[in-house]
Amino acid sequence: MNKRVYGILGISSIMGNWNADFSGYPKSTTDGNVFGSDKALKYPMKKMWDNEGKKVIYIKSLNEKLIPRTLKERYIKVFEDEDLKDVKKVLTNLMAAVDIKNFGATFAEAGCNIAITGAVQIGQGFNKYIDTNAEEQDILSPFKDAKAKEKNEVKAKAKAKANNLSEDDIEVKDAQNSTLGTKITSNEAHYFYPFVINPLAYKELVDLDVTEGYTEEDYQNFKRTALVSATAFATNSKVGCENEFAVFVETESDAYLPNLSEYVTFAKCEDKNIIDLKKLANILKDMSQQIKSVEIYYNPYTTELTNDDIKAAKHFNIITSKEV
Repeated sequence: MNKRVYGILGISSIMGNWNADFSGYPKSTTDGNVFGSDKALKYPMKKMWDNEGKKVIYIKSLNEKLIPRTLKERYIKVFEDEDLKDVKKVLTNLMAAVDIKNFGATFAEAGCNIAITGAVQIGQGFNKYIDTNAEEQDILSPFKDAKAKEKNEVKAKAKAKANNLSEDDIEVKDAQNSTLGTKITSNEAHYFYPFVINPLAYKELVDLDVTEGYTEEDYQNFKRTALVSATAFATNSKVGCENEFAVFVETESDAYLPNLSEYVTFAKCEDKNIIDLKKLANILKDMSQQIKSVEIYYNPYTTELTNDDIKAAKHFNIITSKEV
């Protein structure tokens, strides 16, 4: 593929939790800016490829004992090959996996230490909606806590010791009610991820004859998946998270653009979302001699594009893929 591709992938989250931290709240920087990691965007894509029967290595899978497989076990499962001594053969196999072909990998197993820089690099997706708030919901479980009596025994012993009482004088009760859980979501958030595709990342691997390189077919597969995988990945916390916007800018192989997500803004009016493309249009105009094509995908039912003065740009409905 003799070109580079720069772009933006936009994800909306309405009463969903696109990317939680370990506290369960939407991930944010130290100064409070909500963002989604690149891993949060890549995982639905990997899951979609895996469901389609494509070779995917870096995804959680369970063995017969319902224990997560190691990297080596996953490799053997996918490629049905236990030989890790032939490094060139292992490298050839790895480049046949669709997730590695796109995002690269670090494969560190005994006698075989391989690092592959992916042709597709995705940045962090920052939320551009200023009125985002985390919502915490209490959820009533239909079951009592099976360990409630055990927990109460620990508390009873501590209480007895503190009050110089015999443990026999403290009544230990089992749970009388079902438990409460918590679900945390964002009221609304709109994440914008920058990405770049550089086929030359695999130049050395092509010279080693372990891959044909990043092809047009690989790019079209990435684009197809990137446009729908968030919408398709409808888990409990991800229901409400959808693909809402995307830009694909194909350039000459020696053209270099910055993170394009920094050149769009998001706002809301009464009945529609507003994505302002003024800064993006300006930078693409200045680079027009090196740009081959521009494709913009959005949801026309919920979103309006403003200052969309981008020369020869094609616009598509992100839901139907039809040109608008």
